[in-house]
Amino acid sequence: MKYGQEEIKKGQEEIKKGQEEMKKELEIGEEEMKNLIRAEKEKMRAHVERQVEGTKEHVNRSIGKVLEDVQGAKTEIDEVQGKISFLEKRISDLEIRPNNIPASPELMYSRPMIKSLTFDGQTSWTLFKTQFDVVSSTNGWTGPVKASQLVACLRGGVSSRNSS
Repeated sequence: MKYGQEEIKKGQEEIKKGQEEMKKELEIGEEEMKNLIRAEKEKMRAHVERQVEGTKEHVNRSIGKVLEDVQGAKTEIDEVQGKISFLEKRISDLEIRPNNIPASPELMYSRPMIKSLTFDGQTSWTLFKTQFDVVSSTNGWTGPVKASQLVACLRGGVSSRNSS
């Protein structure tokens, strides 16, 4: 019986040895897995950092371009404001300056006045209206003057028909 017990003991020791070896192999495998995971995490972190840096550079370039555009617009606004100020001063000077400057005959001219038309109802209204617009434009008539001239152009029955 002693022999059987020794065999059992021997078997148990071998099992224990095998378990310890398996435990060591598992620990080694676990450490290798941890190292692989760490390496992959590091790769991913580096990749993400590169992408973030690229995005930052793009954003900074875009911000720089926008700032340049804004500065250009400010410069243009300043130029326009300068021109406006200059024109306002010129207008102010012209308003202040007396209008009693003697005119030289060379500068004097009179606008040729075209005689008003008359509408008797025989010609087409469209043709008359076109001709009247040309005459009023040439004579420089504005709204009220143009209206009174139009009334004066209408004759007899036509003016009484249109006014009722």
